[in-house]
Amino acid sequence: MRPVRAALIGRFQPFHNGHLHAVKHILEEFEEVVVVVAAAQFNYTVENPFTAGERVEMIKRGLGDLYERAYVVPVDNVPNNYLWPRHVLSYIPRVEVVFSNNEFVRELFSVYGIKVRTTPILEGVSGTIVRRLMVEGGNWMSLVPQPVADFIVEIDGVERVRKLWRLNIKSPGERY
Repeated sequence: MRPVRAALIGRFQPFHNGHLHAVKHILEEFEEVVVVVAAAQFNYTVENPFTAGERVEMIKRGLGDLYERAYVVPVDNVPNNYLWPRHVLSYIPRVEVVFSNNEFVRELFSVYGIKVRTTPILEGVSGTIVRRLMVEGGNWMSLVPQPVADFIVEIDGVERVRKLWRLNIKSPGERY
């Protein structure tokens, strides 16, 4: 019998092929995955150009048929790092393991005795790289699932990322 559920925590700015690869990896072992959209309150900044709602839609489109086995839950950050894992856990269905490739996130959850693990990383794929390629006019579309690329084009997301980059708009207190 496979374990029931695990969480994957990320900002998904935007949801890219590495995230899809991580979800597939988790679903090889678990029945369901809870995709936690962290820092949900941040948007229209260089690091977080997309709203929580846009990220939820990207994830839904990017997962395709896998969405049937996923929950997508946006969670705002809280100012107290020690309390943040408890805050996250209060928003999501019960999980057996938390997956994150962010060492700080893993440390925070492990303090509460939560099992933490990493997922395989796709070399050359990250939200930072995708956003930089958008700014530079590079081939960002090859790094995201096609439905996500279509959505970003639909909402004029590339132009938004370029404007935010040019204006160097940052959020106060961005943690993740």
